[in-house]
Amino acid sequence: MLFFDVMKKAFLQLHTSVFLAGFTGVLGRLITLNEGLLVWWRLLLTAATMWVLFLITKQIQKVSVRHIWQLSGIGLMAALHWVTFYGSIKAANVSVALVCFSAVGFFTSITEPLLEKKPIDFKEVILGVLVIAGISIIFHFDGRYKTGIILGVLCALFLAFVMVLLRRFLKIYNSATVLTYQLTGGFLWLSLLLPLYLFYFPVTTILPGWQNLGWLLFLSWVCSVLAFMLTGNALKKLSAYTVNLSFNLEPLYGILLAFLLYNEQLELGFSFYAGASLILLSVVLHSIIVWRRAKHYKS
Repeated sequence: MLFFDVMKKAFLQLHTSVFLAGFTGVLGRLITLNEGLLVWWRLLLTAATMWVLFLITKQIQKVSVRHIWQLSGIGLMAALHWVTFYGSIKAANVSVALVCFSAVGFFTSITEPLLEKKPIDFKEVILGVLVIAGISIIFHFDGRYKTGIILGVLCALFLAFVMVLLRRFLKIYNSATVLTYQLTGGFLWLSLLLPLYLFYFPVTTILPGWQNLGWLLFLSWVCSVLAFMLTGNALKKLSAYTVNLSFNLEPLYGILLAFLLYNEQLELGFSFYAGASLILLSVVLHSIIVWRRAKHYKS
């Protein structure tokens, strides 16, 4: 009975973190700052909170100068991932951005063999092509979302590189250390790029205002820091396969929230649902392949 309670708690923590991750898209539409400032504030608040929290709990490990530079470079890619993600939301809507976000599996199937010098898994490539086909259907038949789709695909590409490169450091340092240095590096690089960004996309003020600040704090503290801690706790009891499989639900949660809060289903045409169905099929088939692979290794 005790084991059952422990596992139930771990599953609850995991799916709470996935649900909170799904909220990030909804908040991207709610916060009125442009995508560059939104990400800058999110990185500032999240990185500062992590430094305080993980120094107090003594989870920050010593990192070499070389690795600090490398993690900061990955942080820049993570920042660009967020900028293009929120840019996709503002150019199109939450649903379109999250559907394009699903292309990360396709890009990972290509970037991982290239970066890690592994053989290409053609099953994953074929499934990724299904995702790209789904995105192409939406892109071709609904001209309203072309800019949003391009930014969404770039967002998935940046994240694929981030996920592959971060795995190298997670073998050396704990996740709290890796994420804290990565997000700090992303914040510093984005701070250098922000004046140029604001030159081309000017704003009247860089201050978020009280309402935006409240949502930024929720995004940083609840959807980032708390979600990370819940995932870390769940990983202590559940397999990495279970965690990764569960995070396939993130776009689904985000789209359902967008339907519920913004009635986005009224903005979308048949091409969106046709393309999204192909993408959902790819995610389901990929989950089955990973499950069988994990079962084979266990046996």
